This record gives sequence, C-alpha cells and structure tokens, in this order.
Amino acid sequence: MPYDEALAFMEQRAAAIRSGDASECVWLLEHPPLFTAGTSADPAELFNPLGFPVYEAGRGGRYTYHGPGQRVGYVMLDLDKRGKDIRCFVHSLEQWMIAALAELGVDAHRADGRIGIWVGAGAEEAKIGALGVRVRRWVTLHGFSLNVAPDLSHFAGIVPCGIEKFGVTSLDMLGKQMPLTSVDAALKRGFMPFLKALERKCKES
Repeated sequence: MPYDEALAFMEQRAAAIRSGDASECVWLLEHPPLFTAGTSADPAELFNPLGFPVYEAGRGGRYTYHGPGQRVGYVMLDLDKRGKDIRCFVHSLEQWMIAALAELGVDAHRADGRIGIWVGAGAEEAKIGALGVRVRRWVTLHGFSLNVAPDLSHFAGIVPCGIEKFGVTSLDMLGKQMPLTSVDAALKRGFMPFLKALERKCKES
C-alpha cells in the first residue's frame, strides 16, 4: 500500500469516526521501502543513501522506516468512548504488541526512556517494534510496526526513532521465520484483550 494513499485513508476514516459516519478500524498492511518523519524528526538523522521516498507523517516521534516484510498496523479508535487517556492508550498498544510477540515465541519488553518494543538485554538488546501515534479530536491515527522479515540494511538510512546506540532486529533474525499472516493471526487474537485492557486502565486512571 503506497504511504500517501494510506495516510489519506486514515485522515478520512478518523474524520468519519468522529462524525459517527464510520466504525472504528484497525488496518494491517505493508508499505514499499520509505521513511516517515514524525513531528520531532531531526534532518541530521536522515542519510537515505538509497534515495527512498520520505513522507511527513504528522504523528509523534522522529524518523521511521517502513518496507516489505514489516507489518504495519494503523489503529483508528475513538478514545472519547475510552477515558480520553493518551498515555493509557499507548501503554495498552505496547502491551498488545508484546503479547502478540510472546504468542510467537519472542520475549519482548518496554525500555525506560526509549520508545518502542525491544528484545534481548545488554549489548544484545535491539528494537523489534516501533510506535508512533496521533490523536485528533480523541480519534487515534497511525499506530505501530513489527519487523517480521524486512531488509534490516534499509534502517541504515536513518537513526531509527533517534536512538543511535541500539540495533534493530526482526522475527526472522531471531530464528522465527514465518509469513506476515501468522503475525496477523496473533495480533487478531490479542485485539479484544487489548481493547478490554485499554478500557479497564482508563477507568482506573
């Protein structure tokens, strides 16, 4: 799916959700090789030796790579129905990713002071998933990406999410070779627990 088409769909769907003319939506897709720039992107962190397209994303965060072999999830939910707590939403989104990876045999975690989903420890710690969201009139846009089997050399075109000293990995690099559909199935099984956890946490906060 070309990125500009995905962005246009998200914008239109979020507006329709807010007006009550469309249902909420989670869209799992794959992009051609490209970089997206978040609202905190620093041009010094973009090298792009292969000349991939660069898009202004409008989400939070810095530069992110998307490409074949990476599952991207765009999450369009109405937080007006779920407590209006953005921090709670992000935390629940992270937990959804961690739970899906656990089902696929990968022990993943959050890291203090660093955005994203990580595996390993110490010198072996590496990033396997990225998050970047935007909330407009309490409807969420953008979402997450999970590295299933992308060409990891493409990440050399940026400082991923502004973090220089840590590597990037994938399910494939961890010895978990599988099609994107297997990742989709794990995400789908974890979707209702994600929603219930989001609603519970927002009520508690």
